[in-house]
This record gives sequence, structure tokens and C-alpha cells, in this order.
Amino acid sequence: MGNVFGKLFTISTWGESHGPGIGVVIDGCPPRVPIDLDDIGRELARRRPGQSHITTQRKEADDVEILSGVGDGLSTGAPIALLVRNRDAHSSAYDHLKDLYRPSHADYTYEKKYGIRTVEGGGRSSARETIGRVAAAAIAKRILADACNLKIVAYVKRIHDIESNVDVEQVSLQDVESNIVRCPDPEAAKAMIARIESIRKAGDSVGGVVEMVARNMPVGLGSPVFDRLEADLAKAMLSLPATKGFEVGSGFGGTLMTGSQHNDPFYVKGGCVRTRSNRSGGVQGGISNGENLVLRVAFKPTATINKQQETVSTSGEAVTLRAKGRHDPCVLPRAVPMVEAMAGLVLVDHWLRQRAQCSSGDP
Repeated sequence: MGNVFGKLFTISTWGESHGPGIGVVIDGCPPRVPIDLDDIGRELARRRPGQSHITTQRKEADDVEILSGVGDGLSTGAPIALLVRNRDAHSSAYDHLKDLYRPSHADYTYEKKYGIRTVEGGGRSSARETIGRVAAAAIAKRILADACNLKIVAYVKRIHDIESNVDVEQVSLQDVESNIVRCPDPEAAKAMIARIESIRKAGDSVGGVVEMVARNMPVGLGSPVFDRLEADLAKAMLSLPATKGFEVGSGFGGTLMTGSQHNDPFYVKGGCVRTRSNRSGGVQGGISNGENLVLRVAFKPTATINKQQETVSTSGEAVTLRAKGRHDPCVLPRAVPMVEAMAGLVLVDHWLRQRAQCSSGDP
């Protein structure tokens, strides 16, 4: 399985949804980086289940333990191992699924590929695996903030057919965290919450779009051909559970423009080359140009729903299934910190790679 991500700043995640715990090993973190449990805890609290009535009601504190790589509050340069123990796993809720394939889940494909699958919570295919990514990214984001004041903010742009009306260039973390759906548009947020409540009562689910901006981007992250910055970001985002689409800058909307409409004109401001518009989304030729990085990620409706669905048993018998257990009627509110996390992991990795290439030591 592909459990390792990154080239210089690498993470290896481990653990299952209903196992003893979930964790991550971070290798390549520079020494003497401040490691704050509160920083990691805040990020995990934004991702954890049971945080509101519109998320899964599994109750997990997701308290993190540092097992190695940190001394006196600083990274030592050795691998950092982080652990979060599972406290509220209800494995018996999955007993009725032992011999069934859940529609649009990984059950069938995992079993055909590996000859075995974890029924309880989906094992490694569960979004609970992302604990390791979010915990590791708290450290990555600290490195980027200290190095170049780089800040990453994501938010829910759309749920089902309800879209927010905010300027991605101006949105703040405080705006995002002002409501349980993590949409900085108050009116859209109310409508989104009502839609999720309604869809949950109907036993169904909905998807949507998360938009993200990274500010104070250095110039030069990424490289042409296979390590293009947007290519690595696309892989990172599409590795998240339930993702089905990725775009950067103008994205698919850019296909409706002409070249003269789409190009970002250059000008000089304070001795620095800037662009008057940002339809490139901060990346040109696979390399960051110093403008804000803007991207969007599409998430499908949650596959586990409380409605009758057609499926088959492991023996090939046609059956109907009504799934039980606890699940998110919409993954978007908890996906926001996951998108930020994957962006942080990609950007810190490219920042370290660029620093290694620059003779001055500064990207």
C-alpha cells in the first residue's frame, strides 16, 4: 500500500479506523523546529468526529502523544512519531456488513486486490487515517510560517447546490471557524447547515467543494515536467478520501476564456514582479510565481447512507442493504483541515527541496 508521502519531508501513516490507534512517522523535519502539542491539538480538533450535530457522532478526543523525535519542545532531526488512540470504536456495528459489499466503498476493490479487507470502519480506507496527515501538517505549517510567514486557509465553498459568495483572497481563519459548517459566508452557511440537517433526516448525504488559499508564497516552488507544483498538489488532494476533482486558479472555468482574457499581465511593484490578475492560481510552468496559491477540491456525497441500496454479497447473491452506524451526512466541514494539511505537506516538501537547490540557502 502507498502509505508514504513526500520526498524530503516525508510522512508514513499507519493504523486502522477501529484498531488501537492511528499515527504517523515524520522523517526529514529539520532540527530545532518548535513542536507544540497545542498546535497539533488545535488542528486535530478541527478534523475530529463528534464536533457538531452535522458530523458523525463518534466521540473521539483525538489527543496526540509524541513518541520520538522531540526534546525540550524542539525537533531533534530524528523521525517524529505521533500517536492518537482510538477510544470510541463500535466494531459490532459492522457485523451485518461482513459478507456484503457497500456501494461506492472500497470493500469490493480491496478484497479483489489484497484478498482480504477490514470490515470495521473500512480500515485504512476510512477518513480516520487522515489524523496522521493533519498532525504532521501542523508541524509543516509551523515550518512554513516561521520561514516565510506562509499561511494556508481553506473553507467550504459549496455544499450540494448552495454556493458561498466570498473573496478567496480576503477570507480569514476566524471567518471560516465562525460556524460549524466552516463557510465564511454567513447566509450561505445557514442554508448549508439546513441542507445537511434535512439530508441527514432523509437518511442521505451530499457533497461539495472546498476552496483554499496559501498566502505569502515564495517564488520558485515546484519544477517543470513531473514535479510541477500543481501536479503534486493534485496527487495530494486526490489522495484524500471522497475526493473526485481538483482544479487550480481558473480551473475548468478557464476553458471558457480566450488566451487574451486568461493571461495574467505582469507589472513591477516595490521592485518585485507581480501579476495584475491571478487566473494562474499562483503557479506558472509548474512553479510558484509568488502570487497567492488558489485551488479547489471536489468531495462526493458520503457513501454510507441510511437508505435501501442494491448490492451483492461476497458470494455474488443480490441483496438490499441499509447501512447502520455513525457517519457524516456531508464530509465537507471536516475536510477543510484535511485540504489545508495536504497543501502544507506539499509546500513544506517543495520549500525544503528549493532551499537545498539554492546556493544562498533561501528559496
